[in-house]
Amino acid sequence: MLAFANAKINLGLNVIEKRSDGYHTLETVFYPVKIYDTIEITDADTTFCEIRGVAIPGDSKDNLCLQAYNLLKKDFGLPPQQITLFKNIPVGAGLGGGSADAAFLIKLVNDKFKLELSVNAMEDYARLLGADCAFFIGNKPVYATDRGDRFEPLDIDLSSWNMVLVKPPVHVSTADAFRGLKPASPAVNVRELMSLPPDQWKEVMKNDFEETIFRKYPEIAQLKADLYHAGATFALMSGSGSSVFAIFDHPVTLPGLEQTNRVFYDI
Repeated sequence: MLAFANAKINLGLNVIEKRSDGYHTLETVFYPVKIYDTIEITDADTTFCEIRGVAIPGDSKDNLCLQAYNLLKKDFGLPPQQITLFKNIPVGAGLGGGSADAAFLIKLVNDKFKLELSVNAMEDYARLLGADCAFFIGNKPVYATDRGDRFEPLDIDLSSWNMVLVKPPVHVSTADAFRGLKPASPAVNVRELMSLPPDQWKEVMKNDFEETIFRKYPEIAQLKADLYHAGATFALMSGSGSSVFAIFDHPVTLPGLEQTNRVFYDI
């Protein structure tokens, strides 16, 4: 069986405080986009994960898909499976690719073995794997709070806009990104900003990671500036970086940026 796991972007991201459990309280809007990994599970003699496509740092034995399968296997006595992950979503890009893969693996296993898990039950499993993992179970725009794993549905549709995402040849560690942050309460929360049209977001919607990441990687700041120079209505780094997305009110191609970056159109 196959599943196509999509990425997400963050429409605004405010890091409010560091918690006693080591996580951070934040608020953001998760918005699904059309950049996909492909996951396949097939019967096998032993359970293992094979990764193809974009290279992922670390050992495949530590992959979140395998961790997700083992969580379900522990509770439901599942048979051995080969998990094949065809990786296309950039890594270290703030797109939630690893979390998406794990969440879609949970949904795929639920379907294949007819576990009849509810959405809430699948979200509970996903929360054990990563702060944003549960988002990909419902996979619809949400206002996310707490660790980024408590959701309120949002009625927002950007399909009438032309959206582009650019991934520079830079890998940003989420842990490193958090180390440079100074948490603070925002003047206006992101949910309120969603009532504004995108052509009013530029001056009011922020990503708290940008200040620290742009200082360490000025090429990402330049990338955002280049997107505005190309006519973007709005541009922002996604998550803790390094990718930057842009919203245009017209179709666009960016051959100059394609020379040194991965550019995804019509996301």
